[in-house]
Amino acid sequence: MTILDLSPDELLTTTRTVRKRLDLQREVPIELVRECIAIALQGPSGSNRQTWHWMVVTDAGKRAAIGEYYRLAVERYLRGAGAAGKLFADDPVRGPVQRRIGNSVAYLGERMGQVPVLVIPCLEAKSLPAGNQAGLWGSILPSAWSYMLAARARGLGTAWTTLHLNHEREVADVLGLPEEIRQSVLIPTAYSIGTDFKPAPRQPLDEVVHLNAW
Repeated sequence: MTILDLSPDELLTTTRTVRKRLDLQREVPIELVRECIAIALQGPSGSNRQTWHWMVVTDAGKRAAIGEYYRLAVERYLRGAGAAGKLFADDPVRGPVQRRIGNSVAYLGERMGQVPVLVIPCLEAKSLPAGNQAGLWGSILPSAWSYMLAARARGLGTAWTTLHLNHEREVADVLGLPEEIRQSVLIPTAYSIGTDFKPAPRQPLDEVVHLNAW
């Protein structure tokens, strides 16, 4: 196993959602995935309850079934007004970027079922609380991001997507999930084609930072 020579800041700023540069042909060793999850389990969870579970899907039939539900969700998403390719369509700076994202979303939508490993971090929750659910999902989403960081350091590409949740019940049936197991993000995992990822454009800091008051 090779660990990329990245500083902490480089790792944090170059771990990207990878769609078109996932190697769909190269097998990913399950032990490498387990190693990334072991690192992710160091992430925070409310009251240190650690009520997480990690679905790792390598079975070709189950990956194909999940991929088909994902494809349907992507098609619906791309038809909607909030699709990445339609956001900021008239903005000369962000418009081209969003169109590229829309194209890559469509690309992955057609190929999700071919990705060698699909990872779905889940939480135990018999019922979802009314109102703000930040406390609940804050116990799994940081660990999901830690998984992606660990994967990036090992030459793996990942993507952060939740579109499969439009078919959450169907995906749960494919995987035999109990009713109290709630899915969060879907993280396709494969070796990346190249490792030369760069920081993405972001809003100026002063537009998003509010000191002491809005």
